[in-house]
Amino acid sequence: MSLLEPGKVFLGVSKKPEYVLLPYANRHGLITGATGTGKTVSLQDMAEGFSASGVPVFCSDVKGDLAGLSQAGEAKDFLAKRAEQIGFTAEYKFQAFPVIFWDLFGKDGHPIRSTVSEIGPLLFSRLLDLNDTQEGVLNIAFKIADEEGLLLLDLKDLQALLAYVADRASELTTRYGNVSKATVGTVQRALLVLEQQGATQFFGEPALDVTQMLRTTTDGRGYVNILAAMNLMQSPRLYATFLLWLLSEFYEVLPEIGDPEKPRLVFFFDEAHLLFNDAPKPLLEKIEQVVRLVRSKGVGVYFVTQNPLDVPDTVLAQMSNRVQHALRAYTPRDTKAVKAAADTFRPNPDLNTFEVITQLGVGEALVSTLEDKGVPSIVQRTLMRPPSSRIGVITDQERQKVIAMSPIGPIYDKMVDRESAFEILQGRFKDAAVEKRSDAPAPTSAPAPRATMPDGSPAPSAEQTQAGGGGGWFGGMIGSIFGTSRARGTRLSPTQRVTREITRTVTNRVAGQIAADIGKSVGGSIGGSVGRAIIRGALGGILRG
Repeated sequence: MSLLEPGKVFLGVSKKPEYVLLPYANRHGLITGATGTGKTVSLQDMAEGFSASGVPVFCSDVKGDLAGLSQAGEAKDFLAKRAEQIGFTAEYKFQAFPVIFWDLFGKDGHPIRSTVSEIGPLLFSRLLDLNDTQEGVLNIAFKIADEEGLLLLDLKDLQALLAYVADRASELTTRYGNVSKATVGTVQRALLVLEQQGATQFFGEPALDVTQMLRTTTDGRGYVNILAAMNLMQSPRLYATFLLWLLSEFYEVLPEIGDPEKPRLVFFFDEAHLLFNDAPKPLLEKIEQVVRLVRSKGVGVYFVTQNPLDVPDTVLAQMSNRVQHALRAYTPRDTKAVKAAADTFRPNPDLNTFEVITQLGVGEALVSTLEDKGVPSIVQRTLMRPPSSRIGVITDQERQKVIAMSPIGPIYDKMVDRESAFEILQGRFKDAAVEKRSDAPAPTSAPAPRATMPDGSPAPSAEQTQAGGGGGWFGGMIGSIFGTSRARGTRLSPTQRVTREITRTVTNRVAGQIAADIGKSVGGSIGGSVGRAIIRGALGGILRG
């Protein structure tokens, strides 16, 4: 009898072959177990089975060993022994599966991006770990972007938008409620931390079209989309938010198809506990909604985690296909987890599920899946099948070869930066600065440097020169010596007063003598009077105080 039957994904053998039936594969599933008990190999088995059945797969590779799906397996004694134990020897063969590598950072796979608008304020608040007040300000920012037609594509767009919101804080407070510059600053700092974690590579264009992950090969096998998450796991919040966004995108984009003969896509969410850790109630409600409704879009979601208690009850209740590897009951919490796992299975009268969970060996699991008419099967202790692809990591050369042969490289490898909120707001700030400069009064010219006297002392000012009756620099010099040039209201020293009187007497005498001489030449008393007036006027312009 063939163990590889059409319409079924072969998992292993208990008292009978255990399968996931393709018509019920979109009813979701759960793979749990302690570290080192075989969860990753079970995920690999299921990914191979779905791909061979023409179903595309998405999975995250947190340790690097799922990359082995891209390479044919190698003959090893423990694999041959397992194939013999379950009667799989005749059909067991090594083969590689079609793989597309993705990487948020663009290093170990094709860049995978989203825009800020597509992520939205709810997931961004989760990503930045914002409180209610900060989340409210972020929602206001997104609303303003919608109202003013500002495209939010990458992180610098959001940073520019928040600066714009802070600039208009007083105006926006009257429209939307309190918008504090301090709160905006807190959000900006959180964005800076996110930027330093490498998130800049994730936000931008071309944004991922999730339908690109629904590809099949010419021979009908589904592509296995592997997210290289080895570096991403250093930012667990970014990892969990990205996977939730991706799952939400499938829900938004794909049309309703009900229950198809086989899923459009099977989505494996490894390290699923990161999604639910400290998740606020609105986010948990969103996760529950997406998981519940994405089934009708033909997408099956399989959570992979250590402990079934990592998954909330409302989500756990929707996991119909289950593979439970060993759990260890060393602490009261461990015992509670074992009991919770045992209670979720359909009981087997020949099996003490609680005890068996603690006794399972590596590569063994308790398996319960949906049978005909969607009824859960009785839980069975199962030896899982050996994978056909390589178990473990691949070399950099092997990875680069797979990336080079990928059909989607020309679409996503080059980043595009088109005009968006950052450029638009930058233009507005420049225009406002130019307008402000044009409205400002013309600047006054700097005062001319003050002249100095031959002895280095400052030359008299224009007011002082005018007070002295003119004469320019020479008049100012004479006035400064004799005290005949002074500003109004300035008192003279006794020496300056005596000097001035002497100067006036000498001036009058000189003027009289000159006038007399001129008068003689001009003639008569008239000439004398005119001459005295002329001389007094000339000298007075220099000496008169």
